[in-house]
Amino acid sequence: MNSEIFGVIVMFLVMVVLAIPLGRYIGKVFNNEKTWADPIFNPLDNLFFKASGIQPQNEMNWKQHLVALLTINLVWFLLSMFVLMNMGWLPLNPDGNPSMTADLAFNTSISFISNTNLQHYAGESGVSYLGQLILMLFQFISAGAGMAACAAVFRAMKEKQTEGLGNFYNYLVRSCTRILLPVSIVVAVLLMFNGTPMTFKGKDQFISLQGDTVNVSRGPAAAMVAIKQVGTNGGGFFGANSAHPLENPNYFTNAVENVCIVLLPIAMIFAMGYMLKRKKLAWMIFAVMTAGFLLLLLPSIYEEMKGNPAIGKLGVVQPLGSMEGKEVRFGSAASAFWGITTTCTSNGSVNAMHDSFTPLTGMFAMMGMMINSFYGGVGVGFLNFYIFIIIAVFISGLMVGRTPEFLGKKIEAKEMKIAAIIALLHPFVILVGTALASYLYAHNPVLYANWLNNPGNHGYSEMLYEYTSSSANNGSGFEGLGDNVRWWNISCGIVMLISRFLPIIGPVAIAGILAKKKYIPESAGTLKTDTGTFGIMIFAVIFIVAALSFFPALTLGPIAEFFGMK
Repeated sequence: MNSEIFGVIVMFLVMVVLAIPLGRYIGKVFNNEKTWADPIFNPLDNLFFKASGIQPQNEMNWKQHLVALLTINLVWFLLSMFVLMNMGWLPLNPDGNPSMTADLAFNTSISFISNTNLQHYAGESGVSYLGQLILMLFQFISAGAGMAACAAVFRAMKEKQTEGLGNFYNYLVRSCTRILLPVSIVVAVLLMFNGTPMTFKGKDQFISLQGDTVNVSRGPAAAMVAIKQVGTNGGGFFGANSAHPLENPNYFTNAVENVCIVLLPIAMIFAMGYMLKRKKLAWMIFAVMTAGFLLLLLPSIYEEMKGNPAIGKLGVVQPLGSMEGKEVRFGSAASAFWGITTTCTSNGSVNAMHDSFTPLTGMFAMMGMMINSFYGGVGVGFLNFYIFIIIAVFISGLMVGRTPEFLGKKIEAKEMKIAAIIALLHPFVILVGTALASYLYAHNPVLYANWLNNPGNHGYSEMLYEYTSSSANNGSGFEGLGDNVRWWNISCGIVMLISRFLPIIGPVAIAGILAKKKYIPESAGTLKTDTGTFGIMIFAVIFIVAALSFFPALTLGPIAEFFGMK
């Protein structure tokens, strides 16, 4: 077997093997059951609750959960704006990096509180160490907030009839201290022992092989890289992200970071199965997500390993595959694997430049974000999938002539309206944003000439990718796009804001409404939602609602580019 393919298979198997016990542990944390972490983290949790005056045992309904979520994110947004716009004179800035402009600080603040980590700046030169630490804090908080919202939905699905869905702050704190922090510490230690810096010292000088003196940035990188991967945050400490040799030194660290991208999103599925005592349902959801993931992954690996056909026409042999924009340390297969895992989740970190992917691989990466429910972000990935479950249940019920029910609760008009709005919101903001940007560029290409380094089909793909990444709270980019301008900073910030919180509000509202309804015991006529047949139905709904919505846009970009290379 090809060694590159073998490496990909091993990484995927490690993801699943680790996710199953981790999911059981997460289920215990959300159920407030006893775990090994209690003696260590109970004092820390109690300190947070005592200092803030929060009573973690107080139950919240779904509306109170959402108020808490939105309020705390507003506070973090204001703090971030202050720090980023004043980095120049604040401490922990040994390299003298300047403060951000208002529009860039707006984009960056929304980006990190929304778990997107879209970076319109170069990490090592655009942010001070204090700025990096603040953003790293938000990487914990944003991931924890997504997990807390998901835990509330799990609780609603679990109870037969209730208004109380647990306490948002309790879920948030426990997600950060008992799940994200321990895993991140382990990953950070592994990275440090393999060469990733963890220091507050400024740049250091090295003599290159050709005798030049080179100033190399460093800093507290290992800690940020760990949580950026574990929390599906993305965003690099260095501008080159995980293609940078200090952020991702070797194949082992590449495997560790890649495994971490999908570890928690998969574990959350098994956590649901544990909490609800419905392991069969969890495995069905995992199977559907994995089937979709593999349909994007396998052709991407094939496309990258066979090389670029345009270069092949020149008579150039490509034994390593298409290596433009990739690291020789990792190879084409591992780069394609990372590219699909990072876009099927809301991670967005990169170990190769996505702008250099062959056209179809670039399309599959975009489709992972467009569908946004094959694993997805930590917590919010399941919430996106939950919307498609509701739609699939409703359609299936109508097809067999029965009242649509899910877990003993009737799906009625109110829930369907919310689900339909959330399902259509994603393609709406992506396509509208891309259309507006395309119009501006076509209307005045001289004024907006610095936007695109690659006009034509690929330039269109760069703009489509940027809004897709923003809406999916992903953060990766086709970096031929000149995005640090007011249009992209403000428009992408608005898209990230809408696409982060409305898709959380919708599923939590649906779950809360269903939780208050009378429980209907299962009978011979109840639609089974943990079967392969229903899994196929969900997959069909995802394909029709999500994938086909973007087909016309994709034909103008990567598909046209693909046929143009023939």
